Amino acid sequence: MSRPIRKIEGDSIYHVLNRANGRMQIFEKEKDYIAFEKVLIGAKEKYAMRILSYCIMPNHWQP
Repeated sequence: MSRPIRKIEGDSIYHVLNRANGRMQIFEKEKDYIAFEKVLIGAKEKYAMRILSYCIMPNHWQP
């Protein structure tokens, strides 16, 4: 059974994070971090959102 669609409120601040299963390492090389930043920038442009800060760590990320 899927979750109901959430209503996203404008002008709100959301704390978003994602962690790998079992705290496995997601990012190993510098190119992995760069690739993630490109995806993050693409999402920012597509959805017209502001990113106040972000942090990329070997096993998770928090924009």
